[in-house]
Amino acid sequence: MVDPALVVAPAAVRAGVNATAGPTRKAILAATIGNALEFYDFITYGFFSIQVGRAFFPAHSEYASLMLSLGLFGAGFVARPIGGIVIGAYADRVGRRPAMMLSFALMGLAIIGLACIPSYAAIGIVAPILAVIARLVQGFSLGGEVGPTTAYLMEAADSRRRGLTVSWQGASQGLAGTVAALVGFTLSSLLPPAALDAYGWRVAFLLGAVTLPYGLWLRRNLPETLHTPEPAGTVAAADSESRGALMAASRRVLLLGLLVISAGSIASSVSSYMTTFAQHALHMRPSLAFAGGVISSLSGVIGYLGGGWLSDRVGRRPVMIAPALAHLLVMIPVFYWIVEARSGTALLVGAAINGVLAGSGASAFYAAMTESLPKRIRSGSFAAIYAIANAIFGGTTQLIVTWLTHATGSTMAPVGYMFVAAMVGIVARWLIVESAPAKARLGPSA
Repeated sequence: MVDPALVVAPAAVRAGVNATAGPTRKAILAATIGNALEFYDFITYGFFSIQVGRAFFPAHSEYASLMLSLGLFGAGFVARPIGGIVIGAYADRVGRRPAMMLSFALMGLAIIGLACIPSYAAIGIVAPILAVIARLVQGFSLGGEVGPTTAYLMEAADSRRRGLTVSWQGASQGLAGTVAALVGFTLSSLLPPAALDAYGWRVAFLLGAVTLPYGLWLRRNLPETLHTPEPAGTVAAADSESRGALMAASRRVLLLGLLVISAGSIASSVSSYMTTFAQHALHMRPSLAFAGGVISSLSGVIGYLGGGWLSDRVGRRPVMIAPALAHLLVMIPVFYWIVEARSGTALLVGAAINGVLAGSGASAFYAAMTESLPKRIRSGSFAAIYAIANAIFGGTTQLIVTWLTHATGSTMAPVGYMFVAAMVGIVARWLIVESAPAKARLGPSA
């Protein structure tokens, strides 16, 4: 007898999404291309925050200009919760595909807009105002991106390979970060500092926006998963239950998810900031700093995919917890080595360790969260907690660690902030219930 939970609507089968084979490569690419563009922008801004500051916020000191630039970076996170709630809920009501189309279109237009705004020297105060508007639009779209796409990957996947399929959400970040770091490395190697300030950083942003037409075309042809039967191993919910009741029943999962994502957001922001930190605080060559970003991102891809694959076999909780504990143990020694040695070897090895350990635990967490939420609130609730965590911590981390480094005079300030967040994240991961179909069956109250 065929398990009804493994039956998929004929339209989805014709489009290449089915319960045995999972989504096609094209469908995975379509679902993750927006997240990749998001992370490309995130990494690129972190790499070029000094140059962006000089373009829009000329100041008497390098520190003041950098702080204003990081403030603009944080402005993009202000609108994320709104985008997460609005676009995420839209995906739960209307469908994953239209929500993904909307978020990706807004995202691409905002990136192009930021890259094309004239400098402060050309149009005065209008320049930073337009830059803030572009970042707010971008933040709104990015807030609504992760919920629908992660829900789509989970719903389209074969239940036996759900962890690996969902891990492409994080792996796309690593791949995009690799491309961003390579672009930054190339531009910083080929262009003199004056050219980087004038137009080099703009070229980096526009290169990411090249994916906009292709991404829209891919997403337009995605099969919808909102109305397909739920696969085995996911939380069931009665049709009569309201969204409010479902949210209340899932409050424990949502709170724990918020804590894990907050800790991960701080770690990701500190890792992204390392390129700026290596140049600004450790006085390393820009090309070496960008090389560290390349290694960190590539190792993150390995960590995400490896962690997702392993979580399908041994369960979500072991893969969420073990790498996080290992990361906590090596975090301070590795960072101290980088700061004291100030060498390429220390920076590259440290970046590799950080990428593998952070990525492997995160992919298992993404799968666990989406499996633990009912379909009718999966996209909106996940998008909301993701956006809120990133708005509070992702948008402020680089600003905080820059201030901490400046105020204390200690180059160890960033890792201290990350260490405290990591401890909170580990406790939250420990409390999350196992959700992998191979290891557990979730009941309605899980």
